Amino acid sequence: MSEEVRRTVRKASGAGGSGEGVMTEFLLLLIKMAAIIAVIVLIFTVMFGIFRNADISMSPAIKDADLVFFYRMDKNYVKSDVLILKYQGKEQARRVIAVAGDTVDIKEDGLYLNGAHQQEPEIYEKTVRYDTGVEFPLTVGEGQVFVLGDGRENVTDSRVYGCVNVSDTLGKVMTIVRRRGI
Repeated sequence: MSEEVRRTVRKASGAGGSGEGVMTEFLLLLIKMAAIIAVIVLIFTVMFGIFRNADISMSPAIKDADLVFFYRMDKNYVKSDVLILKYQGKEQARRVIAVAGDTVDIKEDGLYLNGAHQQEPEIYEKTVRYDTGVEFPLTVGEGQVFVLGDGRENVTDSRVYGCVNVSDTLGKVMTIVRRRGI
């Protein structure tokens, strides 16, 4: 091999004492890592969200300190979906009880949806009306949902603030990561 070819090979491989090739490769690696991190941040701010539950209002489905992952792009809710919404600047998870066109009533013996008494096997507390809040029976408007917490006693939900506009919700819960009490 001629001396000129050897110098060219050394320059291309980064050998030769200057370290320019290594530094270039290192900068390219940093750029790639920054691009990957930017894509991950973009995905978790536009498509998905993470919510840390800080109360027991959705117990036993979602417990205190659980991490809740939700999908921001799907707001086509059906009965029994769990969604994330903001009320008075605080995020909260709530279960969809009724959608547009449904009539909700809370009587002495529990929750009624479209005139039918609801049997909720996963709910361990009685559903009662609050002294203040919305009047029942209540018909859910177009583009709205009626939500309740699973822990029905002393929970701030649609019994207090009424129906929630679907456009004001953050997204539908996809999965829950239990952080305590496993």
